[in-house]
Amino acid sequence: MSVSTTKLRFLYIMKTLLEQTDEEHVMSAADLEEALRGYGLAAERKSIYNDIETLEAFGLDIVQVRGGKKPGYYIASREFELPELKLLVDAVQASKFITARKSRDLIAKLEKLAGRNGAGQLQRDVFIASRVKTENETIYYNVDQIHAAMLSDRRIRFQYTEWSTSKRLVVKRGGEFYEVSPWMLTWDDENYYMIAYEESSDLIKHYRVDKMKKTIITDEPRQGRERFAGFDPASYTRKTFGMYGGREETVRLLCKNSAIGVIIDRFSREIIVAPADETHSRVNVDVYVSPQFFGWLSGLGGDVIIEGPASVRSEYRDFLQKIAKEYE
Repeated sequence: MSVSTTKLRFLYIMKTLLEQTDEEHVMSAADLEEALRGYGLAAERKSIYNDIETLEAFGLDIVQVRGGKKPGYYIASREFELPELKLLVDAVQASKFITARKSRDLIAKLEKLAGRNGAGQLQRDVFIASRVKTENETIYYNVDQIHAAMLSDRRIRFQYTEWSTSKRLVVKRGGEFYEVSPWMLTWDDENYYMIAYEESSDLIKHYRVDKMKKTIITDEPRQGRERFAGFDPASYTRKTFGMYGGREETVRLLCKNSAIGVIIDRFSREIIVAPADETHSRVNVDVYVSPQFFGWLSGLGGDVIIEGPASVRSEYRDFLQKIAKEYE
């Protein structure tokens, strides 16, 4: 089936304007005519003017420069502006769960949205090589399966892996499959996590998506709907240090006023800060008590002290003493 030359001309004019023009790079009708010849198409100037009018009516933001050294046309605004694309590129580069190869693929696609002249400002491949990136290319399949399971209200089965001393991902539990009800995906500490309900333990758990393999959707309906009613993923990740689990406790902290900013950054501005004396304040925070929480707290030295509960204070003391013994 032959394609109308008129339709092709119209589409190539749009493609050329989007790829090659901006406020600093204007194309005249003669430039567009030459570009069309590169695609094996010929056009009269009048046809080009008519096509541009049609593109403007279609909604393309085309500006005509009538004077100056270079009269012509350029695209004034795009679906994504260059600063927005830079933010997206930075997010792709920073994401450990996206492989280096996929990062380059995604950035190449984002570059096409910027046009030829803006694309150069998005080419920062040098940063990708220095980032710690997952090597698990199946992460995209895992994400697709998780979304499909949530949409179809089904459980999923998968094997879960961990790093071995030989720096290879090996399956846990001897290759036994996990079966859970997925409810949401979240991004924390540059990693992608699935938050799910495990019926066997009656617990909400999370799993690194890049450490999942052989993910399949089952025919079993999801469980745990009542556990996720009103569930706040932001609150969950604040409590779960490094996305490691533990038992949930409300912990009372005595903080130097100079350390309150660190506490607010971690637990949000919603916490209540109560003055204790001229230089200290008290806060109550909900956390999952774990070695990761204690490790974070130890980084603050004596600026933040656990006042209660006594059981958590005792656990923290034992945690510090065990570490101190290793250095005796």
